[in-house]
Amino acid sequence: MTDDTARLDSLPNIDEAQFRSIDPAALFDAPRSSHPPRILMLYGSLRERSYSRLATEEAARILRRMGAEVRIFDPAGLPLPDSAPTDHPKVKELRDLSTWSEGQVWCSPERHGAMTGIMKAQIDWLPLSLGGVRPTQGRTLAVMQVCGGSQSFNAVNQLRVLGRWMRMVTIPNQSSVAKAFNEFDAEGRMKPSPYYNRIVDVMEELVKFTLLLRDRTDYMTDRYSERVESAEEVSKRVNQRSI
Repeated sequence: MTDDTARLDSLPNIDEAQFRSIDPAALFDAPRSSHPPRILMLYGSLRERSYSRLATEEAARILRRMGAEVRIFDPAGLPLPDSAPTDHPKVKELRDLSTWSEGQVWCSPERHGAMTGIMKAQIDWLPLSLGGVRPTQGRTLAVMQVCGGSQSFNAVNQLRVLGRWMRMVTIPNQSSVAKAFNEFDAEGRMKPSPYYNRIVDVMEELVKFTLLLRDRTDYMTDRYSERVESAEEVSKRVNQRSI
């Protein structure tokens, strides 16, 4: 290697103590958990015949058939963000479920070209950090929406943005059910259709991604910038004690 090449390849801004090469063993040789994948499901409507809830319940049946443990959060009674203390029973229930989960499903109606306020309120109650625990980081996420008219993707696109913001791994596949009022029978069960088949596809993909990632979450979310920041904070504390 020439001096010029060495100079061009140098990384003077890198904190060598915190920079780490990728560890294949941490990715491929991690111990495997044997418990069923834990999936939390959120839906975005309070109507008595809520199609986002019906789609969520149908997806939950598929997940259970695939061996997952599923919990569905009922948003009824959840206060608006910042309108109640964080120890409100519904807020605590939601945050505890998110911490418990290894993967999540978010299903919203599309209203006025966007996800509903009910859907957004649930996500807004989930902090990026909670007492040193990040209740969404590293978890897998599947997004779905139900439409009152022709098929649209505005809500799922917004949910994808939120999933990235919440540091989640959003799977590639997604579901959008057009004219949802035609897709469920009187008992609330989804009729056979390509829309139903797509939900099966999405749940299958979610379980696969969850099984692949859940035992590697700590390593996958270990960031250089946060290691540097943590080291600097420790150094400041030590220096303060010595003053």
